[in-house]
Order: sequence, then C-alpha cells, then structure tokens
Amino acid sequence: MNDFKERIAAELIAVRDRSLAYTEADDDLLVRQHSPLMSPLVWDLAHVGNYEELWVLREAAGIDPLRPEIDDIYDAFKTPRKDRPSLPILGPAEARRYIEGVRGRVLDVLDTIELDGPDPLHRDGFVFGLVIQHEHQHDETMLATLQLSGQVGLVRDGDLPPGRSEGPEEVFVPAGPFLMGTGTLPWAYDNERPAHRVDLPAYWIDRLPVGNRAYAAFIEDGGYDDARWWSAEGRQWKQRSGAFAPLFWVRDGDAWWRTRFGRTEPVPMDEPVQHVSWYEADAYARWAGKRLPTEAEWEKACGWDPGTGTARRYPWGEEAPAAERANLGHRASHPAPLGAYPAGASAYGAEQMVGDVWEWTGSWFQPYDGFRSFPYKEYSEVFFGEQYRVLRGGSWAADPAAVRTTFRNWDYPIRRQIFTGFRCARSELV
Repeated sequence: MNDFKERIAAELIAVRDRSLAYTEADDDLLVRQHSPLMSPLVWDLAHVGNYEELWVLREAAGIDPLRPEIDDIYDAFKTPRKDRPSLPILGPAEARRYIEGVRGRVLDVLDTIELDGPDPLHRDGFVFGLVIQHEHQHDETMLATLQLSGQVGLVRDGDLPPGRSEGPEEVFVPAGPFLMGTGTLPWAYDNERPAHRVDLPAYWIDRLPVGNRAYAAFIEDGGYDDARWWSAEGRQWKQRSGAFAPLFWVRDGDAWWRTRFGRTEPVPMDEPVQHVSWYEADAYARWAGKRLPTEAEWEKACGWDPGTGTARRYPWGEEAPAAERANLGHRASHPAPLGAYPAGASAYGAEQMVGDVWEWTGSWFQPYDGFRSFPYKEYSEVFFGEQYRVLRGGSWAADPAAVRTTFRNWDYPIRRQIFTGFRCARSELV
C-alpha cells in the first residue's frame, strides 16, 4: 500500500507541476478572458484547488472548509464561462497560495487514509484519481485557452516520431459481441460503468485518423459549399459561424497555413486534422462515402481483443502508454504524423486511437444500462441526452492518467477550440 500511496503522490505532484507551468505568465494574461468560450486561466487554477479541497479534504477526510466563501465562485455550474470574469476571483498570487495550502493538507490525508476500506471514495484511492484526472482535464482546457490567446512562447513543443505511409486505409472488425465499458478499472468514471455486452454487425473503420491532406481535398472539392454533405443543423451552424476550414486555418494563394500557439506555419499535410466540429466531421464522412463510427464501434476497434475475448486498457494491452506507442501527455504541442505509432495498434490493426486528437463519434452522450451516478450527478448525469456528442481517445494534450479505451468525453457538436479530429467508418458491404 505504501508503494501505491507513493505513486498517487507522484501523480499529484506531476499534475500540479503541469498546472503551474501553464500559468507561469504575466498576471494580465492570467486574468484576461481570451474567448467567451473559456474561463480566465487563473479561474481554472483556483478551481482545481477548490475541487480538490471539496472532495479530498471535506468529503473523504471530513475536514472543515478552508475558504467556504469562494465555493460559489469556483462552482462550474453556478456561472457560465463567459460570465466568470465578472466574479471576484482570486488573483494569481492568492490562487497559488490557496492551492498550495490545499495540496499540503491533501498529502497529509493521503499519508493517513486507508485505501482498502469500504468507503467507495477511499477504496483504491478513487478520490485521488478523481482530483488527478480532473486537474489534467483542466490543464488541457488551459492549453486550449493558451491557443486562443494567440500569445507566442507560452507553450513548449517537442519532437515526435516520423510517420509512415504504408498500410491499409481501413481495418475490418468482424461481427460479434464485445464487452463495452468497465467494472474493474478503479479510477474509471461513473459514465464508463457498468461493463455490458454489445453485439455489433461487421464494419470497417479507418486505420488512422483523417489527415490534413485528405481534409484539404474535401475543402478543394467544394465540401463546405455542397449542401449534400451537411445535415440541416450543420448547414445552420456553418451559416452562423462562417466556417470554411478547420479553426485556425487560413489560405494564402494555393497554400494552407495555421496558427499554433501564436505562430503561423504551413499546415502539415501528414498530421491528423484537428480543431473541427462534429458537423464538419460528419460532412467530411458523407463526402468520403462513409460515416462517423458509433462509440461502440470505436471502443470495440480500439480495445477489444478477439483472441482472448477480453477488453484491453489501452489499444495495445495493459502496459502504460510509452513514447513509442502514443502521443499523450504533451510530448509536443501538436498531433504526430500519421502512421507514427505502429506499436500502438489495436488488436484489429487500428492506429493512433489514443492520443493526437479527440475523435468525434456518431453517438449522443447517453448512460449505459445500469448506470449509477457516483460520486455526484453533475459529473455525468446532467449531461445525458441529445445535446452532447461523444468524443473518444484523448488528444496530444491529454495525460495518460486520464486516458483509457473506455474513457468517454463529450461536448457540443459546434465545439472546435478543443483538440478534436475524427476517423470514419462504414458498414460491411452486403
């Protein structure tokens, strides 16, 4: 158990180092709202500390509130993002002092708490997994905010392996049942539970995410102007938004350029496309004669091992996501070239299913049969319905601690500022 607690402590330290690195900037940049879609960065910084205080100190350890007067300010359901600059939020220095004080007490709780008792918040360190994953998710949100800020030099970059062009365009997934969701992964969220059998007909799914070159061909073929490819809702969104290409793309003559963390550069045609809405992904799939996969199809292609009849934690198995298997954890501030991770292939041969870009699916965010809300309804339950589309896989900005084959993300189909892409599927031809 001591080794387990040491691993939890290391994860807590690593995620906090990440949060502080993304907020190591001038106070003006931290308190400014760079888009009505996002909170000021300093709000996110104090929010992760308040969430940690609520769940570890108050709920799990029974400690009296440290700063109860700020609870409403940092309750994500009380105030929409666009209105948060008007709140009396903590300034950068005070926010850092607050989260440091919370973290010191959290480590004290970790040292004394029993992680094998009957309390479901304590068992297997669930409450620590809850706050670690939550903070990583806000770190990814911070990166999206930094991208929208247009400021240069705030986000580190890195090197990634080269891509490769050989290999099939699609992989085949035979008909048959598989086990979707999980009942065994201790830090999985309520919406991933329970594990349940799903029987699917045969289908094909793209081996790789859709790349920039293929997406540019859709644009060149008049894809944004051809009503055949767009749903009625998609046409309305396109008219309102004025979209003509992925977010942050501009055209200069015959070339496409993109702005990435304040720098303008040629669009790398061998990378997965990112910053596209669900409507754009859906239109591209129709243009290509395909469709978006359902989330069940996505999960089976990603995590099911037909040889053993078991679900894998990652596409390749149970081993942690190493650098040669997936582009996760902000190794670089962009997707890896297509075909860069053959060692990360799933049992069916699909590649780059975790990391690089979140992938839109054709499914609405709905509960599994037998769903039970835990530890609070506002994490998943209030979002169920036909408003949010499911995203799978995790982007280059997602941390391995918050990624697995069963993980379900969701967002409005109009969203483009997040690191989203997609791959296509099609039913088996009769």
